Formats: sequence, structure tokens, C-alpha cells
Amino acid sequence: SEDPSVTLFREYLRIDTVHPKPDYDAAVRFLERVGTDLGLACQKVEVCQGRVVLILTWQGTNPRLRSILLNSHTDVVPVFEEHWTYPPFEAVKDSQGNIYARGTQDMKCVSIQYLEAIRRLKAEGKCFARTIHLTFVPDEEVGGHKGMEMFVQRPEFRALNVGFALDEGLASPSDTFSVFYGEKSPWWIKVKCMGSPGHGSRFISNTAAEKMHKVITSFLAFRESEKQRLKSDSSLTLGDVTSLNLTMLEGGVSFNVVPSEMAASFDIRIPPTVDLKAFEEQVAAWCRGAGDGVTYEFHQKCMDQHVTSTDESDPWWKAFSGVCRDMKLQLKLEIFPAATDSRYIRAAGHPAIGFSPMNRTPVLLHDHNEFLNEQVFLRGIDIYARLLPALASVPPLPAEG
Repeated sequence: SEDPSVTLFREYLRIDTVHPKPDYDAAVRFLERVGTDLGLACQKVEVCQGRVVLILTWQGTNPRLRSILLNSHTDVVPVFEEHWTYPPFEAVKDSQGNIYARGTQDMKCVSIQYLEAIRRLKAEGKCFARTIHLTFVPDEEVGGHKGMEMFVQRPEFRALNVGFALDEGLASPSDTFSVFYGEKSPWWIKVKCMGSPGHGSRFISNTAAEKMHKVITSFLAFRESEKQRLKSDSSLTLGDVTSLNLTMLEGGVSFNVVPSEMAASFDIRIPPTVDLKAFEEQVAAWCRGAGDGVTYEFHQKCMDQHVTSTDESDPWWKAFSGVCRDMKLQLKLEIFPAATDSRYIRAAGHPAIGFSPMNRTPVLLHDHNEFLNEQVFLRGIDIYARLLPALASVPPLPAEG
């Protein structure tokens, strides 16, 4: 009695694409099978060894027009099974219709919703002017560096002739649906402090630990100020402030040896409203203030601050928001608080919206007991089945002649 779309969703969830060793081959085989069943053209692009982007294409009646890109990633984050009520890769459905599995929200739901919306539209005999491409990419959960970041540089991506893209968003616990028109720039910074070594019994001057204390104090004081700014202004969301966390500490060789070097790593996510050059100058000042021998290096430094227009004069946004109004979906426009593959799509010059149609759902991405209710999942298919015709029928734009 289960809806076939739900059955397909649960089948996909059981494919173990968890890091550090995701079974990408199984995921691609599964998605290629579904695409072939739907009569979609299939193309596989190996962006680097072992990392394949699968492209499924529904050709439009006017291929010269720019296309609609539906992006999703196939990988999922690790789990701590001891904290899960049900095994995280069995896609157990409880009596309330809640499906428990890693990837239910992030983001295998969206992949299947895209496909099932297309299945419905094709069954109704629909066709549209603009081509619709679905891309299924690897490695998003580890930064996208061997996935979308490489893919957008390739001729196969340019050949897609993208006009507008949809990618992942977040669940919303309220009645509203979250829509993300931009996202923060992730900076991963490692600060190294060099100092005088010696015996652990002495008061040695100029130690690495003393400098590290000053560094951490400066960074975490800024963290607290941003935390309080978010707390004190109800109009702000997490996407409007800079988040900063100390995530790793390194140093020392023995209890009785004062180390000559210590290091701290910080994960910083910066909104597009912040002057990135000025922010780096602030980081440099914190390091200078801690003393000599304090340096920093970037392990990730995203400088792109593109945002997608949500003005009603924009034809893409007008098509998207018009469907939402017709379906009486309340939208909440936000900056995405973390980072998705949308940043690479926007940086390549294409408007992109982050949208996962999951309201009245707790946000459990990367959390224990991640689940999605089957009715929320099915409602998402309904929404995409309305969105895709509107987007794929946007009239020719001036640049398209």
C-alpha cells in the first residue's frame, strides 16, 4: 500500500554513501536506472578519479534557450549509530510515517522529488520549451572540491547552458518554507603560535601557549559578540551574522615539556554583507596582538559573495515565487548559514536558489535520528511538479534573442 515514490526514496536511502568511503558507484547505478526508466538522457562525467557527476536530461522543445538545472548531492555525513533509534541505512518507517535514515533531509529526498515530479509531468504528456538537467554530484559534504567545484570548470557543465538552478535548502519547523538566495563564505583558518620551549617545572617567558591563549580569547570574544547580536535582534537569522567556532587544537609532546609550537583551527562562516578584506585585516590584527611568531594560513577561503535576485522583476524569481503564492506556500527568504554547492553555481554566473520543500519538520541535517515524514516528502513532489513547468516555461529572455 506504500506510495511507489516513497518506496523508491527508501531504496535510495539504503545505498550507503556515507563518508569516508561513500559507495558512489551504487548510487550512480541506481539513479541511472531511474533516469533510463523515465526516458531521460544520461551522461557521466568523471571530474577526477573515482568522482563521477551524473547528468540526466529532459530535452526542451527549444534547446537554444537556457536550461533549468536541478542539482543534488549523493553523499551523506557520518553517523554515530549508538545514538540512533533505528539503523541509519535501513530507512525504517514508523507508525506515524516518519522515515529514519541518514540523508532523508540532506538531501536524498530532493533527488527523488525531482525525479518523481518529472515522472508525473511526463505521464501527463507535458513538455516545455526549456531543457531540464538533473545533476547528481559527489563530495558536497566534504566541501565539493572534487565535485561541483571541479565540474563548473568543465566544458560539459558549460554545455548545459544553465539559466537558473535549484539546489538544497533546509527543513523548517514552522509553517513557512525556507528559501536561500545566497550563503556565507566559509573560511577555515589555522593559527600557529611559536614560542620558547623548556621544562614543564619553570615559568618560561614567551611561550606558545601564552600566545595561543591571546589568540583564542580574541577569536572567541568576537564569536560572543556575534552570538549576542543575533540573540538581541529578532529580525536577524543565523545567515545574517558571522559564526565562528574553535574546532581543533594541536600541540605538545609530553606533560613535562613546554611545547615550542601550538596550533588552533577555526571554522568561520561569513555573510555576503561583510567586507571580506576588512575581516581578514581583523584576523591579522588578532594574530599580531598575540605576539611574535604567530601566523595563520587558510585551509579554505571562499571569496565569492554572489546572491540571487529575489526581486519580482526578475523572471526566474517571478516564476518561482508565483507558484509558491498560487500554492499558498509561505516563504522565508534567508542567507544559508553553512555552505552548499550553490556557491560554485553562483560563482560561475548562474542564479541559484536553495530550496528543500520540508516544512513542519525539525532541522536534523547531520544530526542523530534524521527523519522525514512520508507525507511531507510526497507534498514536496507536488510542489516540484508545479515549480518545474513554471521555470521551464519562462519566456525567452533578452539575452536569448
